[in-house]
Amino acid sequence: MTISPPSGRRLTGADRPENRRLHAAGSSTASSDPASADAVRDWNVPGVRAHRKAQRKARWETLGKAGRAHTASAAALVPGLALTAAAVAVSLWASRALPGVSAAVVAVVLGIALTNLGGLRPAFRAGLRFVSRRLLRLAIVMLGLQIALPEVLALGWRALALIAASTSCAFLATRWLGPRIGVSPRRSLLIATGVSICGAAAVAAMHEVADSDDEDVASAVGVVVLYGSAALVLLPSLARLLGLTPHQLGMWAGASVHEVAQVAAVGAAAGAGVLASAVVVKLARVVLLAPIVALTSVALRRTADSRGGAGTGRRPPLVPLFVLGFLATVTVRSLGMVPAGVTGVLPQVTGLSLAAALFGLGTGVNLRELVRGGRSLVLGGVSTAVIGAISLIGVVTIG
Repeated sequence: MTISPPSGRRLTGADRPENRRLHAAGSSTASSDPASADAVRDWNVPGVRAHRKAQRKARWETLGKAGRAHTASAAALVPGLALTAAAVAVSLWASRALPGVSAAVVAVVLGIALTNLGGLRPAFRAGLRFVSRRLLRLAIVMLGLQIALPEVLALGWRALALIAASTSCAFLATRWLGPRIGVSPRRSLLIATGVSICGAAAVAAMHEVADSDDEDVASAVGVVVLYGSAALVLLPSLARLLGLTPHQLGMWAGASVHEVAQVAAVGAAAGAGVLASAVVVKLARVVLLAPIVALTSVALRRTADSRGGAGTGRRPPLVPLFVLGFLATVTVRSLGMVPAGVTGVLPQVTGLSLAAALFGLGTGVNLRELVRGGRSLVLGGVSTAVIGAISLIGVVTIG
């Protein structure tokens, strides 16, 4: 027999048969799971609810503090970045007014002048530290986009052998001679890298793994600027005296002159044919930046391991990430994956990035300490003579 509810009274949600069954099932589940029932009871305790609410509030406050800290950190970069932008603009103007002088070289000179004349305020340091580290690595990676391996390989095996021989001999001779005439091993390493590969960019790249001082960087860049600028005048004059052809002059300039901009200046002054061969040979030397930096990093790492971690210097990475990035960009360019419009502006963008990074490095240089290092000039001169002599012999032999 079915019993109907009293007239005038409607069934509530809990009184409906289907909901009674669900309620009964839930009750049996709760009774069979004491932990769940305890959790429900604990949640309903006013003290627990207040504790949970306080926890949520604390988490939101922590997130807010982190966001404010990131904002403050970004704001601290602004003065240094603005100063760097102004210095790069001046460097770009000066490089256009002075053929053969790259914006990167002018920028490091400006940085040295600013800090030694007392114009560097503490507010600038965060931004300058950023450009001298992060932007430097990016610039080295972008440098790889200028190198197409098919063009380099088209030089032929004899030219490539000449480039490898002159570069490696100058690098090893400089590293060997430096400590023997009183130049520190770290500074000798930077000078060897700058002279044998690609000037200021190579110095900055090796600085990342060598744990060297900013004074070492300034000394090496100074050597590159001095002897590279002298080569602008000497090489064309010597080529005429020796009766070298324009092609031979281009190869000699590309295999021996330090900066890419200096090589381009020699080539442009001697003619379009000289410029083409000089730049390609120079870029072949730039390719050697990655293996030399990587192998040096491995050697320094093994030295640190053999000493049991003694010393205050940081442990070099096995292979720096920016070197892997450099190799990746070389591969991308060599496979033809970079649009022609992009390759046309890459040298300018890379040059400006290097100028910004080297300006930041220059602001860390104490000029009084640098002037005392006259032996560095001797070492740079010997290194330049070694790479110049070996490359000249090779060029004459190849014909």
